[in-house]
Amino acid sequence: MTSHRPYLLRALVEWINDNGMTPHILVDAGLSGVRVPPSAIKDGKVVLNIAERAVVHLQVDNDGVSFTARFGGVSYPVQVPISAVLAVYARETGQGMALPDDIPGTAGGPSDEDTPPDSPGPDSPAPTPGKRPFLRVVK
Repeated sequence: MTSHRPYLLRALVEWINDNGMTPHILVDAGLSGVRVPPSAIKDGKVVLNIAERAVVHLQVDNDGVSFTARFGGVSYPVQVPISAVLAVYARETGQGMALPDDIPGTAGGPSDEDTPPDSPGPDSPAPTPGKRPFLRVVK
């Protein structure tokens, strides 16, 4: 499966825009692939205003966020991989969401393709012969 993070990001940005607010993203500037002006980075992170009126050519796709914006009056191309986006929120209210990590087995997360789902892991005890699994209804 593909990562759920870009879908959450796009949905929250749309929700913030629909409510007349200004979407901002919090980015981990230390991850590879992040291209932002060094002067904008504070404590290894950067907050970016991604409102349509503040940027040019905003693109939010499954790989990341890209646009051109002015920093100190100078135009700068910005690229942020989706894995570097930590949160999205409305500037005016602070409402938004920290983006969760990818679920293991999805794109960007560890995969267990070599181990069938029913096989025991290396640390699992050996199954006891003769015992059958059962389900009990708990009310």
